[in-house]
Amino acid sequence: MDGSHRRAGTLLGTVGIALAAAGPVMVWRGRSGRKEIRAELAAQKITFPQRGLPAELAAHAGQRVETGPGAHAYAEFIKGNLAHATGGRTYAEISSELHAADGDDEKLAELRQTAFMGQSLRASLMSAYQAWHLTTLVTGLGAALTGLGVALVATADALTPRSSDRP
Repeated sequence: MDGSHRRAGTLLGTVGIALAAAGPVMVWRGRSGRKEIRAELAAQKITFPQRGLPAELAAHAGQRVETGPGAHAYAEFIKGNLAHATGGRTYAEISSELHAADGDDEKLAELRQTAFMGQSLRASLMSAYQAWHLTTLVTGLGAALTGLGVALVATADALTPRSSDRP
């Protein structure tokens, strides 16, 4: 075996060891992130109502929100309630109306507060949902890197000359 094969084997082995070491760390971080999201959502004690859910959310009736998909579903529930309460207007639109009324409309001020709270809660739940997806990505990439690292180490090993192969 010439020197370029040895160098390639050494490089593959080094990269493989690095990936095989980084992969499990990513899997561990992804799983611990998922556990943290579950704990934070559970601590909020959010439960879907037993009745009154739209048809697309009816399967969640009475369930606690403890996962990313559950957080997304509850965010959609809030979105529907908020649209109903505000006539489909956003916090910014209601604020503009209130400013146009010189801030003297008590009903608009209360509606703006409702919009603010609803949109803030929805944004928090959507952040949990996005974080849930990131933990899935990190865990999956960690598993892939681990596999790739092991494959590179095996390839490097195959390229390494054996002492019994020498004359």
